[in-house]
Amino acid sequence: MNIVFMGTPDFAVPSLLQLLEKGYNVVGVVTQPDRPKGRKRILTPPPVKVAALEAGIPVMQPERIRHPEAVAELASWQPDLIVTAAFGQILPKAVLDMPRLGCINVHASLLPRYRGGAPIHRAIMNGETKTGVTIMYMAEGLDTGDIISKVEVPITDNDNVGTMFEKLAHAGANLLMETLPDLMAGRAPRIPQNDAEATYAPNITREEEWIDWNRSATELFNQVRGLNPWPVAYTLWQGETMKIWESAVLPGVTPQEGVEPGTVLRTGAQGIDVACGSGVLRLTVVQPSGKKAMPAGEFVRGGKLTEGTVLGR
Repeated sequence: MNIVFMGTPDFAVPSLLQLLEKGYNVVGVVTQPDRPKGRKRILTPPPVKVAALEAGIPVMQPERIRHPEAVAELASWQPDLIVTAAFGQILPKAVLDMPRLGCINVHASLLPRYRGGAPIHRAIMNGETKTGVTIMYMAEGLDTGDIISKVEVPITDNDNVGTMFEKLAHAGANLLMETLPDLMAGRAPRIPQNDAEATYAPNITREEEWIDWNRSATELFNQVRGLNPWPVAYTLWQGETMKIWESAVLPGVTPQEGVEPGTVLRTGAQGIDVACGSGVLRLTVVQPSGKKAMPAGEFVRGGKLTEGTVLGR
């Protein structure tokens, strides 16, 4: 049986590697084109491409998978099944109809909740205590296909996007291995999604990285960890961007009445305590403009950020 794998970031790599380790016949990999990264804008291959080439598997990198030449090249691999995981492009009907066993997707949420491109970020930012992985048949809509299998994964207060990507990547790969035998034997269920229960997880915008100190400390704590390690929440200090990598809610602590949200209440070895719309948020890892990320206690030893400073302007 010929399997074509489609994926791009680190999240997809464990699924590809498990397919190979279990002896499935992966005849080709489709991933996004190489993109410039970092301050020096060095052209960098996606992680799935690196893994595929190391395994000696042919790789396609179409700018658009719906282009006729890309569809024709894909068809030349004669796929019986297409497996996708965070590929990053919507498959056209010509591709969805190509393999005899269909196209399935490893999606990082408990569908129909969090359909879209940023389900892990959104779940953490919204304060969810659990998420998971769904394997589904792909359809023309956005993550609307029939569900085959699911697995739940808890989200703790210590988790951020990076830790949850790692957990969900491996949970998805394991679930894929559990699901494939039934799929190939024609025993896999097809459970229609309840569209009335659907929620959406569009990609993060630059505006959503901005810290609005009028929000509660808990909401901002979730925002910070829901954007770590990318794209990272930020505020302003002395008119320049300051990224906030890690924070903590101070339980039971409230700013005095009349204190403007964003005001620095205390600085010390433990961090920078900032008044919020309700509650106080302690900044524990920060990154001033032009500097590397550092413990907030180390940053305040320089004496430039003082109590009474108002962040965000």
